[in-house]
Amino acid sequence: MAYIASGTIKTTLGKGAEIEDLPSRLKIILDGIFEVIDTYTPEQVAVEKVFVNVNPQSTLLLGQARGAAISACVLRNLTVAEYTALQVKQSVVGNGHAAKEQVQEMVKRLLKLPGIPKPDSADALACAICHAHGGQGMGKLATAGFRVRGGRLV
Repeated sequence: MAYIASGTIKTTLGKGAEIEDLPSRLKIILDGIFEVIDTYTPEQVAVEKVFVNVNPQSTLLLGQARGAAISACVLRNLTVAEYTALQVKQSVVGNGHAAKEQVQEMVKRLLKLPGIPKPDSADALACAICHAHGGQGMGKLATAGFRVRGGRLV
């Protein structure tokens, strides 16, 4: 594993002002993902599965943003693997209920980064590490986010 890049696709106008129009925000996400794909030419993509928030509206908006990101990857013919937050934390920290700070520290150590990554970047990098640890990223096994035990998909 080697760190190449990380970042955030922002749907804000600067100084925290958000774009209210959902279709415009989704287009920003699509265009941002296309730019990342064109720049870094990944072979596979790993994303975190959505969990249900206390606020249903937030869950719905997150699901739409996630759908836009996955759609951009699929439109570029990339394989997309999905992992729960529990799987990601277990893979990176060894504890599925680890704190964000623990994930950030382990991402820093595993990728030999000079500093602690920001929370969103750490989450994305942790998902990529989970994918690599699952055998898909480095071994290119087509297990779609599942573990293989004894030759069987679990």
